[in-house]
Amino acid sequence: MTTHRKRGLPRLAAICTVALTATACTIAEGDTQQTPSHSYASRPDLAPPVVALEQGEAWEPDYGTSEELIFLTPGFPDRPPTTGGLVLDASGEPVWINPADPDDSQDDQFELRVQEYQGEPVLTLYQGSSGGGYGDGTFTILNRSYEEIASVTTGGDLAPGNADFHDSTITPRDTMLISAYEPAEADLSELGGPTDGWVEEAVIQEIDIATGDVLFEWRSLDHIPVADSIQNFGDALDGGVLRTQDFDKAQDENEVVGTEESPFDYLHVNSIAEDDDGILVSARHTSAIYRIDRATGELDWTLGGTANDFELGDGAEFSWQHDARRSPDGTLTLFDNASNENSGDNSRGLRLQLDEEAMTAAVVTEYLPPEDRTAGSMANTNELPNGNILISWGAQPFYSEFTADGALIYDVSLGGDGSYRAYKSAWQGQPATPPDVVVQENDGGSTAYVSWNGATGVAQWRLLTGADEATATEGATVDRESFETEIPLPEDAAYVAVQALDASGNELGTGVAD
Repeated sequence: MTTHRKRGLPRLAAICTVALTATACTIAEGDTQQTPSHSYASRPDLAPPVVALEQGEAWEPDYGTSEELIFLTPGFPDRPPTTGGLVLDASGEPVWINPADPDDSQDDQFELRVQEYQGEPVLTLYQGSSGGGYGDGTFTILNRSYEEIASVTTGGDLAPGNADFHDSTITPRDTMLISAYEPAEADLSELGGPTDGWVEEAVIQEIDIATGDVLFEWRSLDHIPVADSIQNFGDALDGGVLRTQDFDKAQDENEVVGTEESPFDYLHVNSIAEDDDGILVSARHTSAIYRIDRATGELDWTLGGTANDFELGDGAEFSWQHDARRSPDGTLTLFDNASNENSGDNSRGLRLQLDEEAMTAAVVTEYLPPEDRTAGSMANTNELPNGNILISWGAQPFYSEFTADGALIYDVSLGGDGSYRAYKSAWQGQPATPPDVVVQENDGGSTAYVSWNGATGVAQWRLLTGADEATATEGATVDRESFETEIPLPEDAAYVAVQALDASGNELGTGVAD
């Protein structure tokens, strides 16, 4: 069984943004990025970013009251409480915060989204390493109480714990498509490297979630030659040793690659999606999208890159792309990073019409940022049930929603590293843990601060106070204000509890102050 080394490079450098409000936010001491974050008396361990929402030309009031939520994994260097899984409501207010453990190099978090498993909505979340632009880890499946009900990682000839963070697709068969990388010998001479070099071979597996069995496996070197890579080796060869200026892999400009210890990432798979009887794969380092015949593993076609099978219409060229998906109407959506100097002024979302008989590709719609914005890495296009497109701008710390025809609805700035992807979905969370309640003294008396991380159904909070639990009586009922709600307390309240109520007044849970 093959083992794989662990990677530990830091995530991308932070990019500054502007805060939506100054309410309940702080700047961490010594933080030169000046990205405001929320602070909570009831949960001092949580510090999600304060976001800024700008309305676009297609904005309508209903968008600000939508019950659908935004799912992200923002990263902030040296800001551990902020880095990790994050769910926001339509106004940008935090709903669920799942901070990464700063002392655990295997707790980088990516690819948080709602999927369906065994007929029920679930959250899926990658946890593992993320060094060098890819990872070794596991996908965790959480129920609506945020409890782990399953996990998925590599199997078969690949050692467990080597799943890459880029994608996880649960199929209607309760299986999951994942990818991984395994060092393999390869001739790199056509790219200016050694004949006895090494590459990261991309491996795609379909895993039975319940058993962990590998039901399907595909390996890139059997089908995509190393010579198709457009990734830059750099110009220098030092004594016959290959060196690179690869942004995704090099810790410094002198790192040796193309060796067994540091294989060259010639393909860099960043999305895997079912496509009827095939699989769509996006590969950044060939600037190409592939359709794989599931039965044979052979390529049905290649879109883009040096081995392109299609005649591309005006504006249909793309490069360094992410997240290729087939839409219900048969079109193909992707995020065109366009992140080298010859690719264009902006990254963009892109919808293409493919004619697989005439082998042509034409632009249907492009989704452009409200200002010049080039995402050097990461990013996605999430098509919503109403035809709208939600775009994460990846390394640029923004996400945006567009109408189906490309009109901007809103643009939100996140701060920090941005987020690998962004998704918008309906979700109902009912945490297994009780609400958090803290009492603080102030000049005007005492105040209870209450929150319930991950709860989506709370409309009001009802106060219970007394000498003890047995004698406690109902007090004020107040509307939920935001992630945390403040409730003034009567004098001499020795026992303080707060009940979460839904819109119909039903009790959802009770938190008791220490």
